[in-house]
Amino acid sequence: MAADAGARPPSGRQIEIRHGDQAAVVTEVGAGLRTYRAGGLEVLDGYGPEERCSGGRGQLLLPWPNRVRDGRYTFAGRGQQLPLTEPERGHAIHGLTRWVGWTVREAGPDRCALTCIVHPQPGYPFTLALEARYQLDDGGLQVAVGATNRGLDPLPYAAGAHPYLRLDDGVLDRWRLRLPARATLEMDERAIPTGRLLPVAGTPLDFTELRPIGPARLDTCFTELDRDADGLARVVLEGGHPRRRLTLWVPTDHPYLMVFTGDTLAEEGRRRRGLAVEPMTAAPNAFQNGLGRRTLGPGEELWTRWGITPG
Repeated sequence: MAADAGARPPSGRQIEIRHGDQAAVVTEVGAGLRTYRAGGLEVLDGYGPEERCSGGRGQLLLPWPNRVRDGRYTFAGRGQQLPLTEPERGHAIHGLTRWVGWTVREAGPDRCALTCIVHPQPGYPFTLALEARYQLDDGGLQVAVGATNRGLDPLPYAAGAHPYLRLDDGVLDRWRLRLPARATLEMDERAIPTGRLLPVAGTPLDFTELRPIGPARLDTCFTELDRDADGLARVVLEGGHPRRRLTLWVPTDHPYLMVFTGDTLAEEGRRRRGLAVEPMTAAPNAFQNGLGRRTLGPGEELWTRWGITPG
């Protein structure tokens, strides 16, 4: 039987962008980054065109990253209850747009832009317009995310992303990591911040100097980021065959980085195959604890950005 001409891959339309020896694929579903290659080598541990995204690979996390404890929060004096999208822990996780079809606004040779409207719904009774822009240039990949309040009332907002960095030999333990963070957020047994900041100096979580990841099992929120003269914090991953260096950079609009070695992924074959370095404008549980949560007034627009430089 002939294939259905209307059949679509699980992640919808595939938008490929190129610049020199770099190529990336952005998906209609979630405006996610499915693959990114440079010099013929994978930069990300992505997924295939016939696969459904798993483990958050390359997804945008909007209008909040990480978890909202019990899916509950109070904003402008009103209590809200979000659907519990992480039922095993009883939380709402990673926002509302990961499985939504976005509209392709621009698709050029080296850049693309997709848009999405989050309409009022249970737990988030606000109207939020979103735009995701991806661009390749000589410096690598740049990602910009814009949010505009299209409603009549203020709304809560935060942004994140979930790329898994990858080096070619696939042996995460041998990769060397530099993470310019001076502290982590202590988490409770449900992966929710307790409110305590823990210095990394003298602990196994100190990656302020480039060193092997080794057996470290990370599912950790880092903060107090050291920055260069341009205000950028740069996470460096080095190693593989051939030896390479990847740099993920974030400006001051991202004061938190979630780093995940993938030990608890549902698919055993995916574990410790890539290092998730997740730029976040707000801390886990920000809709409750307020750490980094932004309030956008009616008509207010906010843009954030991050990027990856292959080397």
